[in-house]
Amino acid sequence: IDVNECTSENPCTQTCVNTYGSFLCRCEPGYELEADGVNCSVQEFCEFGGNSLRWKPVCRSGILYIFPCFSHSLIPCVLDINECEIRNFTCTSQQTCFNIPGEYKCLDPVRCEEPYLQINENRCMCPAENPGCRDQPFTILYRVMDMVSGRSVPSDIFQMQATTRYPGAYYIFQIKSGNEGREFYMR
Repeated sequence: IDVNECTSENPCTQTCVNTYGSFLCRCEPGYELEADGVNCSVQEFCEFGGNSLRWKPVCRSGILYIFPCFSHSLIPCVLDINECEIRNFTCTSQQTCFNIPGEYKCLDPVRCEEPYLQINENRCMCPAENPGCRDQPFTILYRVMDMVSGRSVPSDIFQMQATTRYPGAYYIFQIKSGNEGREFYMR
């Protein structure tokens, strides 16, 4: 049974997000989470490097705030340019362009490993008549998803559903990798 620490004790100074078996603290725009993972402090807009004082821009609610430490100016904020949409990228014709805030990535096509056979651009199948497929999943489906930051959590990201198409089959759903920080869980 999950205890919602955010409603029972709320240890965070700003926003508390309940997770299964724990919680996360988040800060409002213009604040940053301190090393203790609980308290929020005002972002330091000024950085000191060598003998010079530099500023760094901070984006809040669609406005770019630039603080050169002693004065400030407001400029409209461009949050992201989708290089894939405007075709300003260097991916090969075999690769897929995938937009990331501030940049893009070129994703290589899916390549099925033995004993799997490529069925289409994102699906691999292990034929039942192949002895090497005995203890392997029947199909592997690859999906690339973008997850927008700032979404309310916890929330469902995607849904998979077992089918009764194959009698006697059993299904195992698990996160195989990429969850070292335990940000994700399945239900």
